[in-house]
Amino acid sequence: MELRSASDWPIRALWCLALLLYLWLASLPLLLLPQYLLAGCALLTFYLLSRITTTPQAIHRQGNSPLRVLVIALAVFLTLRYFFWRTFNTLPTDDPFSLLAGLLLYLAELYGILIYLLGAFVNINPWRREPVPLPQDQALWPTVDIMVPSYNEDADILRITLTAARDIDYPKDKLNVYLCDDGGTLFRRYHHSDPKVRAEAHQRHHELRQLCEDIGVTYLTRMQNNHAKAGNLNAALEHTHGELILILDADHVPTEDFLQNTAGWFLKDPKLFLLQTPHNFLNPDPIEKNLSTYDKMPSENEMFYGVIQQGLDFWGGTFFCGSAAVLRREYLMQIGGISGDSITEDAETAMDLHSLGYHSAYISKPMVAGLQPETFTGFISQRVRWAQGMMQIFLLKNPWTRPRLSLAKRLAYTSSAGFWFFPFARAIFLVAPLAYFLFGINIYYANLQEMLAYALPHLIAAWGLSNYFFGKVRWPFISEIYETMQSLFALPGLLKVFKNPRAPSFIVTPKGEFLEQDFISQLAPPFYWFLLLSLIGFAAAMYRYAYYPLDRDVVIVVSAWALFNFVMLIGALGVLFERKQRRAAPRMVLPESVPLTFISSTLPPLKVAWVHDASSSGAAFETWFDSVPALIQGQRLRARYRLPGAQDWQEIPVLVRSVRHVGSKAHEHRYRLGVHFDPRTDAEHSAVVRLLYSSSRQLEHNLARRHQRMTTWRGLLFVCATALRFGVEHIRFVLMQTFGKSRKSHEN
Repeated sequence: MELRSASDWPIRALWCLALLLYLWLASLPLLLLPQYLLAGCALLTFYLLSRITTTPQAIHRQGNSPLRVLVIALAVFLTLRYFFWRTFNTLPTDDPFSLLAGLLLYLAELYGILIYLLGAFVNINPWRREPVPLPQDQALWPTVDIMVPSYNEDADILRITLTAARDIDYPKDKLNVYLCDDGGTLFRRYHHSDPKVRAEAHQRHHELRQLCEDIGVTYLTRMQNNHAKAGNLNAALEHTHGELILILDADHVPTEDFLQNTAGWFLKDPKLFLLQTPHNFLNPDPIEKNLSTYDKMPSENEMFYGVIQQGLDFWGGTFFCGSAAVLRREYLMQIGGISGDSITEDAETAMDLHSLGYHSAYISKPMVAGLQPETFTGFISQRVRWAQGMMQIFLLKNPWTRPRLSLAKRLAYTSSAGFWFFPFARAIFLVAPLAYFLFGINIYYANLQEMLAYALPHLIAAWGLSNYFFGKVRWPFISEIYETMQSLFALPGLLKVFKNPRAPSFIVTPKGEFLEQDFISQLAPPFYWFLLLSLIGFAAAMYRYAYYPLDRDVVIVVSAWALFNFVMLIGALGVLFERKQRRAAPRMVLPESVPLTFISSTLPPLKVAWVHDASSSGAAFETWFDSVPALIQGQRLRARYRLPGAQDWQEIPVLVRSVRHVGSKAHEHRYRLGVHFDPRTDAEHSAVVRLLYSSSRQLEHNLARRHQRMTTWRGLLFVCATALRFGVEHIRFVLMQTFGKSRKSHEN
């Protein structure tokens, strides 16, 4: 940071002295008893202050930041004490193998501590930014181009997104919507070597062009598929002219108030190049789906979009996440459009524009509804791309060499990119216990009393601080399963980038897949091998405990570590048991009671009904009848509704699939009707989209109903119980498949 005036020197000098005193106290060597007392007092104070500052009253009270900083400082203090003790007292020097193994483990821990410290810095004071209203004079509103890049997405998915984009509440003379189709390029239609690809590209081109004509949006394509998504968007920029550009992934359906909540910031801050909003998903990711956690706990991405992006915003380091974001064309064109040196073009673009001195911002209000990969294979391909892209950015455009970046922004980008190096550390944490059990390699020189004095307080404080930051949006220890599963597949990809930073190519994340049956993922074998090695390691641990009494303290500590790894691997098996989907389209609960009436030419008037839950293909309605409505099942009706605050009525043709009695009062009976939407016209398709996706309050409600804080120890028990339950189901399924086939073969 630059000094604003000479009067800043005394304050900065005091801060420097305080920091030096803080580090000196953290490095001060103590005997075990004083260390126990110091750690105990620090943990107790941390616990009390964290409880005080997480009450609803404290969160909304002004001036709460100093206590929050003190909570963070206490947790970091215990980590720093562990770090200094770990550095100067625990490295093994018995033999070259022990030294090498000990150094690798130390470096893995050092990486974890650095990311932990950077995370504490980033989240020191999350900024909850509110929308800025647009001026009453619409002539002052900026023109907006909405771009929807697409490659292989189904036309039904695109219809929903394009319809919602067209219906955004914004002056129509200032709004243009473009489908940027990279699946129907001239090269794919006429010059691709595979005749099947050419035929599919022709069919896609004609189908999507007709779709755009029906909806009233513009279809764009290009000559070749150069530079993947970045190239697709840059080609579209040459044919458009809006002052602002809203980029939406093909499956990211915007709410009607998206631009009302975002465009005003560009009028308030002339140097703003980006306003990012959260990615919000309607369906569970494969880990949530296969472990049945989607309706029980917050989604995995909410830690980033619910807290970390707000923390980055405080430091001016919010970055572009590829979709659900508005960018200013003028500044984007100064760098030639979307950057394309890496396969994470979004974060790279943000860094390039930050380096020119322009600003970014983040609003945490969810205003898109998207889809996540349905299979673990698709999930891994997406995450490996993110990891490779972040390493590319760090190698090709290191934030510490970029001009005009403040120290805070450099630290913020280091935190964001550095997080994705976790596979290196995870791999070491998985194999380190085995190195000790199987080969007797001394990886950590300490006894049980020292571990209790230094390591345990550090772990408790780190877990506590994580829960303090993210308690409502990320339950404790669930990240361990995510990172363990990703590390085995991301590590080879990261090594590939390290060897050749320009080697990776952009891989489109599959969306809209449908799983018709249960099966074991093709990515399961590596986890079988690690589990087998873990079992062998436990046998070796029991042998070492029995025959090496002097090593029993170390055996106990390493065994606890190995047991935790084993539970995470068992949990991985639960994820790798892919469960079939019950519905082709994800359903959501509508928080606002949307009353509607059914219209039929053959039935008497029906009472007012309420939408219970709905998807793009159908819904469940609840209504009252005087008698059992036997005639209604199989009937085609028209559902007529009006959203809260809206003036126009909407109509949707529906086919009644099921009728179920759910309650009674007096002479009336309550029934739930399962209906299939049957829209034929553009207006009817629009009515379905508005019912499901128009309200941002609805998205906020669906997120909030899963937000509840979980304590560290309850979180540990929950993760262990979930991992064991679904891991055993994986093993049972494999045994049934194996022995069932063997039995049938024997009978034949």
